[in-house]
Amino acid sequence: MKKLLIGAIVFIIICVALIFRLFQNESNGVPILAYHQVNDVDKNESTLTVEQFEAQIKYLVDEKYNIISLDELLDAWEGKSSLPSKPIVITFDDGHLENYKNVFPILQKYNAKATFFVVTDNVNLFPNYINWEQAREMQASGLVDIESNTLSHKNLTKIYSRDKLWDQIYGSKQAIEWYLKKPAKFISYPEGKYTIDVEDMSKEVGYRAAMISEYGLAHAEDKYVLDRIPVVGANSHTLLRFQARLKCAPIFVPLSRMKNRLIADGNEAVASLILIP
Repeated sequence: MKKLLIGAIVFIIICVALIFRLFQNESNGVPILAYHQVNDVDKNESTLTVEQFEAQIKYLVDEKYNIISLDELLDAWEGKSSLPSKPIVITFDDGHLENYKNVFPILQKYNAKATFFVVTDNVNLFPNYINWEQAREMQASGLVDIESNTLSHKNLTKIYSRDKLWDQIYGSKQAIEWYLKKPAKFISYPEGKYTIDVEDMSKEVGYRAAMISEYGLAHAEDKYVLDRIPVVGANSHTLLRFQARLKCAPIFVPLSRMKNRLIADGNEAVASLILIP
């Protein structure tokens, strides 16, 4: 019994030390928020109501966060400028029409910047996606930057042809530059999935950085696999959960990675004991 107790104590100490070290590594990261949908119709974890989204933006403004663009973040990392206090970046994936109808007016109200990653093949094609005229209007506002979510939102890890991968990564860049007459400098990998080849090609075609969807803070050394904080909805405590995921990210991120590692190793029972908001 005594040996078992000593073993448990040693295990706890090791875990605490590991988490503390990971906390130190995360503490200097920059939060990049990853949103998908904002509407009052869909009820799923990737959708916020309009009221919930506005409450989150108001919270950031009230708490004196400095909402910066991805360009401003990269400029600071590259030594061209300095980061402000409490920097934060807002991003949206997919390019749904609600970005224009529901999100853009709130950004204007609070003078908040955001990056919209669009699936360029869907622009002008489907009624629930933005069109190029709306994209131009938002880009011209100075608050929104339209960037790439690839050509057709395919899982890039399942594309084995270099030419087809090039079409997804570079084709979307060309479309944005053609229709909006501005450089396309950032890409968000569909479903956050990528390979070394995907990273290398993103660099090759001229993107400054690339986003994934793993819960984490962004660091300068990981420019082509930037972690983000996925913002979740579909519950009555959305703002509280948002605050917890944002303010406690240096603590929860290492725990989340430990949980994912346990699941990957087949230890689901132990992983279920780690609760992440």
